Amino acid sequence: MTETAHSLLHDIFGYDGFRGDQQTIVEHVCAGNDALVLMPTGGGKSLCYQIPALLRKGVGIVVSPLIALMHDQVDALRQNGVAAAYLNSTLDRRDALHIENSARRGELKLLYVAPERLLTDRFLDLLDAIETGPGLALFAIDEAHCVSQWGHDFRPEYLRLSLLPQRYPHVPRIALTATADNATREEMRERLMLNGARVFLSSFDRPNIRYTVVEKDNPRRQLLCFLEGHRKEAGIVYCLSRKKVEETAEWLKREGYAALPYHAGLPAETRAEHQRRFQRDEGIVMVATIAFGMGIDKPDVRFVAHLDLPKSIEAYYQETGRAGRDGEPAAAWMTYGLQDIALQRARIDESESPPEIKRLEAQKLNALLAYCEAPRCRRTVLLNYFGEDSRVCGNCDVCLNPPELFDGTVAAQKALSAALRTGQRFGGGHLIDVLLGKRTEKIVRFGHDKLPTFGVGKDMPEHTWRSILRQLVAAGVMQADLTEYGALKLTPTAGPVLKGEQSLQLRQSGKVMAGQVARTKGHDTPESLPEKEIPLFEALREWRLDKAREQAVPAYVILHDRTLRLIATIRPGDKGSLAGISGLGAAKLAHYGDELLDIVAAFSA
Repeated sequence: MTETAHSLLHDIFGYDGFRGDQQTIVEHVCAGNDALVLMPTGGGKSLCYQIPALLRKGVGIVVSPLIALMHDQVDALRQNGVAAAYLNSTLDRRDALHIENSARRGELKLLYVAPERLLTDRFLDLLDAIETGPGLALFAIDEAHCVSQWGHDFRPEYLRLSLLPQRYPHVPRIALTATADNATREEMRERLMLNGARVFLSSFDRPNIRYTVVEKDNPRRQLLCFLEGHRKEAGIVYCLSRKKVEETAEWLKREGYAALPYHAGLPAETRAEHQRRFQRDEGIVMVATIAFGMGIDKPDVRFVAHLDLPKSIEAYYQETGRAGRDGEPAAAWMTYGLQDIALQRARIDESESPPEIKRLEAQKLNALLAYCEAPRCRRTVLLNYFGEDSRVCGNCDVCLNPPELFDGTVAAQKALSAALRTGQRFGGGHLIDVLLGKRTEKIVRFGHDKLPTFGVGKDMPEHTWRSILRQLVAAGVMQADLTEYGALKLTPTAGPVLKGEQSLQLRQSGKVMAGQVARTKGHDTPESLPEKEIPLFEALREWRLDKAREQAVPAYVILHDRTLRLIATIRPGDKGSLAGISGLGAAKLAHYGDELLDIVAAFSA
């Protein structure tokens, strides 16, 4: 069986070997067993059910939550010569009936369907007919974290997928997700009735992603500085509000970027068109709320930027994980400040969630703040949160520009005293004015210029005090009050610090602009080809774009950048040499081989 799986991997998908747990998962599911697969975005989850579906008798049913994702997966499979189709609302009745009949006759190997349609009587009747006819090879439940009622991607129809093992007990099921936290993992097992399934937990390290967090100073200028290293590259810029999404997209357009807005308030046709352009055109920057992202099967996203703080480390990991799915170098960049903390805490307080959920969300936010302010390797902090050990990575801003630490006990005492003496009713900006001795109208009106703490912080600049206050919040010594517009208050752990019974090590504040670590020497970029090979690579990209437009599919469905780069480097002279290049299966070799060789020959003459 292993040889057959390997031959399919090579002949259809064009790869020489499995990665990580892929082979073990394929063998496990092929043997008729259930599996829960937790694998990072870009880790190769799709192959874990596509190859077993091809090897097992019958039709594999793939439950997918998004129409765009179904289309791209099916387009990619068809390019590789696999009989695949989808059933969703974009099809008219005639086309849907044709696909249903093809499935009944066993002419398909993979059929993609949304959970809503799968649960209809009509589709369940179709499954019964397939089972008694060609047979059901497996059920694959993609984006399985949608079953979690605590997650922002919750889809209630996923809860009813538990009927599959009841109705088809002998058909293996494989649930897949890139969401890693323990609570969601256990919820998936319980709600999908996968308690007996083998759990495959891959490393969640994405070593090709460079993580950078900067102090929010002038966020637009900082973002531009970062984007300068990503001209003509595809990326996502996340914002908290719809208004900010639209304003940022318009501003980026004026700055010369091909930027598009995306949020739930836009008309459905506009969202669909913008997503289509992001998937199929080169170098689009999508400015979006969290409404955009799940199921985006685009491997060449080179960066993900956050102009606002996400709500948790899980959300941050999931959103940044949309960069660099092709394994090429990518960047995750974020800017945040005290106001972000106050906004997220207000969001938690104003939600209608029960108290236990609010407490959990507050804990998750605190973990994210600790990540932002950590003076040690960001990758280590990130992976430790998910229970995975890691060595320092050498590919994050902290590793590349290690911060200097100082004994911040006295500074913390000054800040805590300022909050205490002003009645714990004011936000960070007011406290900093007190510490710096600024006689603003507000300071004078409240008589805070008469306090003993007025002006005690003149020895440090404003941006340093902002950093100190953020670090005190991240350390749990202060908190932004949810009911008083972000007023900073002392927590019970502040007492030992105020009394001098506990010291605090803080990081020196440095106004590091984003671009300083965006393209640091030693970090290969996707364009790192010998100069003489770049014209051929660009010609191959132009050819690929023409093919994609002809067929109305995303460019990466034709061939990935990595495959084009290998062709430009190796310059194969015949189909035998071309066949050895990763990413070129038999079907693509037959379809495109002659054209690719002609382009290579034109640049090799």
